[in-house]
Amino acid sequence: MNESEFNALAEATLLSIEQQVEDADTELDFEMSSGILTLTAENGSKIIINRQVATLEIWVAARSGGFHLGRQDDVWFCQSTGETLQELLTRVVVEQGGEKISFT
Repeated sequence: MNESEFNALAEATLLSIEQQVEDADTELDFEMSSGILTLTAENGSKIIINRQVATLEIWVAARSGGFHLGRQDDVWFCQSTGETLQELLTRVVVEQGGEKISFT
């Protein structure tokens, strides 16, 4: 995948996450700025999701750690946890804010 393809795919992924948060019946808030999506729980806890063009990865920063996700078999996949991006986000949102949301 080249840089242009990565940027288009990463942007679509971030917009999809944003839309899912907006559509969910939760107190989770979000803000997108310069390719960085910040999810904020009602307790003020933040989860940061951004793209890293140099490594062609999406990075997630949460209380439980920093996670790097590359593309594998057409999904964003974290080598360190074995989770897809959707599984990882579902878990860290529950851990940090107690909100139940399933990302697809």
